[in-house]
Amino acid sequence: MENRDLADCQLLLKKRPPRINISLRNEKVSSRLHPWSQDHQVNFSGHQYLRQRLVLSILTGKHVRIDKIRSEDKNPGLRDYEVSLLRLLEKVTNGSVIEISVTGTAVLLKPGVVSGGPITHDCPLSRSIGYFLEPLIMIAPFSKKPFQLTLRGITTDDNDLSVDLIRTVTLPHLQLFGISDGLELRIKKRGAPPEGGGEVQFLCPIVKEVKTLNFVDPGKIKRIRGIAHAVRVNPQFSNRMIDASRSVLNRFIPDIYLYSDVYKGDESGKSPGYALSLLAESTTSAIHCSEAASTPGETPEDIALLATRALLSEIRHGGCVDRKHQSLVLLMMVLGSEDIGQCRMGEPSVRTCAMIDSPASITHIMTAFNFFRDIKMFFGTVFSITPADPADSSNTELLYSCLGTGYVNVNRSLA
Repeated sequence: MENRDLADCQLLLKKRPPRINISLRNEKVSSRLHPWSQDHQVNFSGHQYLRQRLVLSILTGKHVRIDKIRSEDKNPGLRDYEVSLLRLLEKVTNGSVIEISVTGTAVLLKPGVVSGGPITHDCPLSRSIGYFLEPLIMIAPFSKKPFQLTLRGITTDDNDLSVDLIRTVTLPHLQLFGISDGLELRIKKRGAPPEGGGEVQFLCPIVKEVKTLNFVDPGKIKRIRGIAHAVRVNPQFSNRMIDASRSVLNRFIPDIYLYSDVYKGDESGKSPGYALSLLAESTTSAIHCSEAASTPGETPEDIALLATRALLSEIRHGGCVDRKHQSLVLLMMVLGSEDIGQCRMGEPSVRTCAMIDSPASITHIMTAFNFFRDIKMFFGTVFSITPADPADSSNTELLYSCLGTGYVNVNRSLA
């Protein structure tokens, strides 16, 4: 099965004219339940890509059933953070039906209408707030009412995007599609693992439809910004991270500003910790980012060098979109107006599906292929992937093109 999927993916990477799903050319996709989707169910197996498939189900209105969830594991079934995510999706929608088997190895989602409004949710300490925010950011612009979501838990860890990167990198990527006024993430309290104690508030406006993206010029890096935060530790830890990071970055560019963010009292959460988040912005507003969080036995200098080298690796990877946000941009391209959208990115990464929980043995190409396959299954849209610079064999950047479905937020007119 893997050999067949890999062969199909290799065909996608060959240079050829864009392949367009003709059936979507004159048909706008509504955010309400479609007549054809109510009797249509999509079936999957395994726990990988769970968040991605739940999001696609809510956006299209198609029922989705996922079985054999860790069926061979010593502890089979859904984890506590996955159950918590299902409960959160039930809160932000109206009319959704979620059925979980007794053993927890199968789940059925019959999506309702995204309602939005003021919502509060306590996230389990097994995953950070970023795990829950990533899928909600994809569906929030298409709700009935503007999102006013409050999440409590861990704000920064090594598994998911931190709230700093979501605020400084993820939300600016949404602005590429015309989602900007009222879009904000407020960090009220920070919470480091293992006890958490953090709190954030996510505000998102509603839109009727998103714009078509044409982003093919990555530009040159013009400035680097960063946030070094420390909670319940010596405030000098943030300064040590900044000094260690600048010792490397100063060799490449002069426009560097790293901000020290120290929280005290109740706003510092329940556990000690520190982290460094970095972003590099180009002349064409392309953003690349990296981060590293404290772990036992590592000094602030170690954390700073880890984040700095990761940022340089992201910049070397190239493209107009950071690897951590490829899936968000590709999905919004599918939801765009009925026109050809293009974006230049690096090679598909493990986070091309920003919603995965897959073993490291799965290759980057296979992970990306699963994302494109799910997009085709739910929306019927096919991407054309061609070399960004065919004349330069050393250039690994690719040009992703697709025809937008003209997705319309009907819920907005019902508010």
